[in-house]
Order: sequence, then C-alpha cells, then structure tokens
Amino acid sequence: MEGESSHGGGHHAVSGPDATQSPSESAARVRARPDSFLIACRCFSFITSLAAILCIVVNILSAVRSFRNGSDIFDGIFRCYAVLIAVFVVVAETEWEFVMKFWKVLEYWAGRGMLQIFVAVMTRAYPEYLRNHQELFLLQSIASYLLLACGVVYVISGILCIGMVKRARQKKEISREQAIRDLEDLERRREELETLLLPHA
Repeated sequence: MEGESSHGGGHHAVSGPDATQSPSESAARVRARPDSFLIACRCFSFITSLAAILCIVVNILSAVRSFRNGSDIFDGIFRCYAVLIAVFVVVAETEWEFVMKFWKVLEYWAGRGMLQIFVAVMTRAYPEYLRNHQELFLLQSIASYLLLACGVVYVISGILCIGMVKRARQKKEISREQAIRDLEDLERRREELETLLLPHA
C-alpha cells in the first residue's frame, strides 16, 4: 500500500507542472483557434466589396462617356447616383461603426442585400448604347451580375438569421480578445513584481 501511495504521489508530482500554464501560454493557446465562420464571412464581404468597386468603375466610365459625347445627360446623372450608392455598399462592407450608427438598416443582411441588388440593377440599366463597346459592355455585365449574386446571398442569409449569428460571434471574439489582453497585462505585471522582489530575496 505504501509503495502504491508513493508511486501515485510521484505520478501527481510529474503531472502537476504540465497542468499549470502561465497566462501568456494560455493566451497563445486561445489565440491559435480562429473562428472559421467569421473568416468565411470576411472573405465573402471582400468579394462583395470588389464587385461593388467594379460597379463603381463601370458607372464612372459610362458617366464620362455620356457627358463627353453629350448623347444622354440624364444617363450620366443616373450613373453618378449609381456611383454614390455603390460607395455606400463598399462602406457598409467595412462595417465602420460611424456609418452603422446612422444607417442601422445596413446592419441587417437583408437590407444590405437589397441595396446591393439595387446597385446591380442600376449598373445593368440601359445596356443598349454599349452594344458598340464590347469591352465596357462585358465589364458592365460581369459587375452587375456578380453584385446581384452577392445581394441575393445576403438577402437569403438575412432571412435565415445568419447575420445575427455573425454579430453574436463577433461579440464573442471581441470578448475573447479582451480577455487575452487582460491575461497578457497580468503576466507583465507579475513579471514586474517578480523583478522587484528578486533583489530582496
């Protein structure tokens, strides 16, 4: 019995140091687990931003052509409005807190998707006068259909409440990062206190 107890005590003595971890090691272990769902959302947001930027470029080129030729001033004005709304789409994808505070509807994926569909329709409107400019017509088609697809995905995801899941996970990630920073501050404070106590030991 004594041999077993001494053997058990030795086993616990070995496993004890492995079980104890410093705050910095714990923080590194937590940091090594990124949320794959949020990464996928960021990738899709990046694709949507690229599609909106492509729509901006197409509408700017179309507006310049309309104003330069003087063929259709109203189409040029229409393209300018499309550029302004497309800029809002890009800014919404950055989820800038200043913008979200005044445009609460952009927090919801269904509202954001409808805005993207609206910009895609505006970009695709009046394609007849571009028939003789195949490069610009092709760019217009790619930009409008790509943003339209992103908008449809946003609307469906908003109906399925995926946007709420993303916001909940973002809050959890922010809380985790704050906890990691607190652990790192505690570790630095502990090291500072140890350096102060060592000369007096």
